[in-house]
This record gives sequence, C-alpha cells and structure tokens, in this order.
Amino acid sequence: MTAPATDSSRRRSVPAGTYRLQVTADFTLDDAAAVAGYLADLGVTHAYSSPLLRSAAGSTHGYDTTDHAHVDEPRGGREGFDRFVAQLHEYGLGLVLDLVPNHMGVADAHESGWWWDVLQHGRDSAHADAFDIDWDFGGGKIRIPTLGSADDVSELQVVDGELRYYDNRFPIAPGTEGGTPQEVHGRQHYELVDWRRADDQLNYRRFFAINTLAGLRVEDPEVFRATHALIVELVENGSVDALRIDHPDGLADPKGYLDRLAEATGDRWTVVEKILEPGEELPDSWKTAGTTGYDALSEVDEVLVDPAGEAAFTALDTELAGHPVDYAELVRMCKREVTDGMLGSEVARLQRIVGHLSGVPAEQVTEGLAELLASFPVYRSYLPDGRAHLDDTVAAVKARRPELTAAVDALHPLLGSAGTELATRFEQTSGPVMAKGVEDSAYYRWSRFVMLNEVGGDPAEFGTPVADFHEAQQRRAERRPASMTTLSTHDTKRSEDVRSRLAVLAELPEEWAQLVRGLIARHPLADASLAHLVWQNLVGAWPLTKERAHAYVEKAAREAGTSTTWTNPVQEFEDQLHALVDAAFDDATTNAEITAFVERIAPLGYVNSLSQKLLQLTIAGVPDVYQGTELWDFSLVDPDNRRPVDYDLRRELLARLDGGWVPGVDETGAAKLLVVSRALRHRRDHPEAFAGYTPLTATGAAADHVVAFDRGGVVTVATRLPAQLAGTGWGDTALPLSTGAWRDLLTGARVVSDASGVQLAELLSALPVALLVRD
Repeated sequence: MTAPATDSSRRRSVPAGTYRLQVTADFTLDDAAAVAGYLADLGVTHAYSSPLLRSAAGSTHGYDTTDHAHVDEPRGGREGFDRFVAQLHEYGLGLVLDLVPNHMGVADAHESGWWWDVLQHGRDSAHADAFDIDWDFGGGKIRIPTLGSADDVSELQVVDGELRYYDNRFPIAPGTEGGTPQEVHGRQHYELVDWRRADDQLNYRRFFAINTLAGLRVEDPEVFRATHALIVELVENGSVDALRIDHPDGLADPKGYLDRLAEATGDRWTVVEKILEPGEELPDSWKTAGTTGYDALSEVDEVLVDPAGEAAFTALDTELAGHPVDYAELVRMCKREVTDGMLGSEVARLQRIVGHLSGVPAEQVTEGLAELLASFPVYRSYLPDGRAHLDDTVAAVKARRPELTAAVDALHPLLGSAGTELATRFEQTSGPVMAKGVEDSAYYRWSRFVMLNEVGGDPAEFGTPVADFHEAQQRRAERRPASMTTLSTHDTKRSEDVRSRLAVLAELPEEWAQLVRGLIARHPLADASLAHLVWQNLVGAWPLTKERAHAYVEKAAREAGTSTTWTNPVQEFEDQLHALVDAAFDDATTNAEITAFVERIAPLGYVNSLSQKLLQLTIAGVPDVYQGTELWDFSLVDPDNRRPVDYDLRRELLARLDGGWVPGVDETGAAKLLVVSRALRHRRDHPEAFAGYTPLTATGAAADHVVAFDRGGVVTVATRLPAQLAGTGWGDTALPLSTGAWRDLLTGARVVSDASGVQLAELLSALPVALLVRD
C-alpha cells in the first residue's frame, strides 16, 4: 500500500514523520531512491538525509564537507541527488537535509580548495576570513599537526610543485620554491608541527578536538552566502523541503545564523542538533522548530526505568569501583582533563584574549578559565540568554576554589559581555568541553547503569515517575510542538532496543548483580568498572558477532581512558580485555549463562521497546525513525549503528502486515514494524488527532504499569515495568475512557469502555501497547 502523492505545499510544511538515511558510497543516493516507495508505505512524509555535500575521500558520514558547491560524487553527485528527489516526489515525500555550518574537512588539504588556497597564500587568500584562525599566534603561520615528531621535517620532499610528507600534500606559495624541502617549508604560510602539539599550540578553531575539521566563520555574511548557495538553490527549486543543523553550539552566533538561514530559505521547518540538559529550554528567540530530539529520547527512556532499582545498582557500582562514585565530581574531573589536554589550544586562545588582568597572575587566569569551563552546567550560554548559568558557575567555582576568587571575579564581567570575542569564544569552547568530557569520557567511566548513559540524558537520574513524564510532554506540546523526537541516531551510544532490554535490569537488580559478580570472578579485568560496562553492553546487544564485540570494547576502553587510551594503547590491558570478550563466546559456562539470561529478559525488553517506540511516535513533535530501527535493532555505538539495512526483509514483513497479519511479540520484530507503520500512517493521514495532550491515569492494582495519554483524537496506551507485571498481571486495572466503542489501530480489535473504563487485561491481551480511536 503506497501512500498517495501529495502536493509540494504539504512537503514544505511541518513533517508528520521522518526516516533517517545514512547516505554513503556504499548506500548511495540511488540506493536511497530505491527505498522511497517503502518509506511512503511505512508512513513518513519526509526522508531525512545525512549531509550530502562533497566530503573527504572515504568519508562514511559526510560531516567533513570539503566543498559546499557540489553534491558528493561517491554518494551519487548532483545527478544522483536529482534522481533521489524525483523518486521522493513520485511518492509524495519531502526531504530533510542535514547541514554542517560549523566546520570543513581538511584532512587532505588538496581536497579542500579553500583550505589549500589559505595554506598557499596565507592572509592574502580570498578565503582567509572563512576559517577561524588566530593569525597573530604562531608567527602568522597556520600550525598543522601532521608530523610524527619534530625531527620528521627531514622527511619532507618537494614533488610536482608541492610539499609532501609521506602521503600528505601541501601547497607551495608563489616564489618560495628554491632550496631544500626544509627551507621551502620554512617560507610557507603554514608550519607542519608534531601532532602532539595539537593539545596546546594550535591556532585554528576545530570541531571538538578533531584536527582535520577546521572551524568556519559562518557569522561572516560572505562566508554564509558562499557555504549556503547550493542549499538555498535546492530549497528554492523544491528539492529540499526542511533542514537539520549540525552542532549550532559551535557557531559564534547561533541566533544570528538561524535568522539568516530562515530569511534565505523562506522559513522552512528547521531543527537543530542541540543537546539540552534536563530542565534546559532552547532560547525562545531562535528561529527553529526545536531540537533533533535527544531531550525526548531521555524522557521516554526514563519513564521505563524502575527507580526502585537504584539502590542495588549503586551498591554494585560502589563494590566494583572500590569507593562511592560522585558522578558530578567525575564529570568535572573529566572536563578538566579535556581543558588541560585535548582542548588546551582553545583554552590557551581564551587566555591570549584575556591578556593581563591587574593583580591576577597569568596561571590563575588559565586555571580560572579551565575551572569555569569544567563547571559549566550546560553545553553553553547564548548571551544574554543563559547568563544565569555563568553567574551560578562563577559562584560554584569560588566556593570550591576560594584561591581563584580574584581571577574568577575579574573574568566574570568579561565573560558575561555578550558579543565580545572573549565571551563568544568561551561559549564556543564550553560545548566541546562538555561533549568530550561527558559523552566521550564520563559515560564510559561510570558504569552504574549504562542504559542511562545516553546523549542528552543524565545518568544520575535513575528513572522518573509517570507524572513527571506527562508534565514534560505537556510542556513539549505547549512550547515546541513541532520539535523532532528520536530514540536512535547515528550518534547514540547504543540503539533504542539495547536500552529497552537493559531497562529490564532495573527491575531485576539483585539477579543482575549475582550474574555480574560471577562473570567478573571468572574473567577478572584490572578495571572492574569497565568490565561492568562491557557485560551490560554484551547482554544488551546479544547475540552479536565476536568482531562487533571486540570493536566495541576497544573503543569503549580507549574512550574511558582509565586503563588504555587512543594515543597510548596499553597492549597488556587490551589483551586482557579482548580475552574477556572471547570468553563470552568460547567459555562454555559463560556463554551459557549469558545466553540463558538474555533469553529470560529479551521478551521483557521487547515489551519495553514497543512501549518506548509508541510513546516516541505519538507524543508532541515530529517523530524520526533511524534507518532500520522499525525492526529490532541491537546496535552499539558507531560504526556499529551504521551497518547496512535489509530493506527487502522490511518490505516483505510490511506487506504481510498490510495483508492482515497480526504478529506476536517475537524475535522477528514484526510487532515493532506494526507499531511504527500504524502510528506513522495515522499521524500522516490525521494530523488533527495529534493536537493536544491529556494524561490518563489508570485505576487498579497495576495502575503504575501503564503510561497513557489522549492526544485529542487518538489515545496511546503503553506498558511499563514488565518484569514485575509478569508476576501479577493486570487484574482489575482499567483505563478511564469516555464510554462507547474504541478500536485499536494496531490489532484492529474493538473494545468497549463502560463506567469503569476499559479493562487493560482485555485491551493489551495481544500486544503490550495500543493506539485507540473512537469506533
């Protein structure tokens, strides 16, 4: 059943539902075009594509744009793009395109024409103002961290009018060709330096600590026009209908950027990849529909976690760590490692801008800046919005480090002066410090309950009551009803179904602790907390291939940085870690224990997955489905979550569902496909039914095991805490609905509500979720 074609005005309005596609050289634009009919059948109104502009050779993600004027040729080029859009339009679908305004890829200088020109001509380059370079630091030369050591300048060669360092190619400025390669190098507008100097001596802004992604000055109107010309053309000719903006926190002026973008694109629906801390809101002045949905992800996850499991998990974590873990202090310490390490160059630039503060030693200024960055409670402020975060952080640092009072008091008014270079760069730096310190460090170090260690979440918040979930959704419906919602992305630490299965552990904490203690005793690891993280993720994704497991644990251990690191791998520890993974597969007792435990919790995880998905698809907002997750998907962090998707299987199952098949909740995942397709289709065909939000409270012994709400024309009913429910059943539990007949869009079943409501034992007899309309 293919959805009827719709006109262009519908494509350009707020999407009813989106489907994320990771377009790569292995899944090209023509491959994406081939699934357009399936996406229409599924019920989305828009495909949502990863970045498509020309990117670094071999890029698997597209976030390293090298040329803003062309569609990436390995992905299909402009012709492939046009075919993709034509196919989308054939099925009445629009396109949401991912944009990367903050930075460009410069891994291979020769691939990036702008970067090459700047390296060749320095400040005289036509593109010198496009990149965020501190020309006054480094003797007017851009420092490129490329060399294996300082002595490696001896390996430089001049070949075909270029300076070469092994496979790296660099331009030679006109008139500087004569002499030895080292002499030629000394005359350039750039300096090739030891890669280790990146931590504290670079003079160009990067995306996080990635040396090969150079920050752009998109706040410059000319840079904005040049980097968005093709995008504006694609919007104006109807090829692109809506936009997703990557990493707005890296921009000097996010509000100004969004204002300019809205003007250039006719106020198209736009969402921003912005991580909101719990309780934080987007500035009202931003011209955006909202975020890409990590905040919704956290809210949906938390309501499915049993808060009663916290004490046992904390006790196990304390036992394995050898001491109680203060998560807030762990985060601060991880962020200080970032300010003092990989982002030291950014902190040093702030120090240079501050210059001399009367009566305050320079080292105190540096320490004050680092402490403020490490203590900042959100990703960044947007002065004057968020000024309270700065004020609170100053007070917190002074209380903890009274010896820094003079430095912090002197910095406070400077950092609070909106629009100044110092305040702006501090804002641009606090986000990367948070991301690297929390998502890419603390999340891998604190293994108390890794289901909660997710982008946009708060691992210290162990589950939330249903009432809090309703409050959050009412607020969403009032403030950002067209914001995106999501459960899995290309950046999540583990997929939605892994998290749903792990949520079961919160209901079985003692059983889990007993299993873990036995596994750790049988297969000891020098880092017991990391071992706990490994066992949780293996159980969450089981069964998986040994290769996937090895790749995950190596990345997790190096990100944690406690026993091995990316830059200094500890072979002995990593051998022990890989032996642990091998034991999960090869040790008969261990393999049997893991398999038996997963067989016990997997059906309960399926219940959580269906509830999680139906909640996400029906709360206020634009629901996104990440590629492949309409069936069970037990993926871990990238690149595991970017594996190929079997669309033939999904088409086959969807056709069977449309033929009247009502599947059981089993390993096929067809029940999830049923939930996804029926919810998305109803949102597409009956948008008026999703206009409000009224919480519904069940009555009876198992009332706490249901989350239900009325959107104003459709009622969502979802099961929570299934392990406990399995022992008691629904009993007399009922959901108060207006009297009369109701029909479940998922199963087609008809139920009647009387004075006591609808009996949940009847309503949820086939599936643990229901989507009701008046019959």
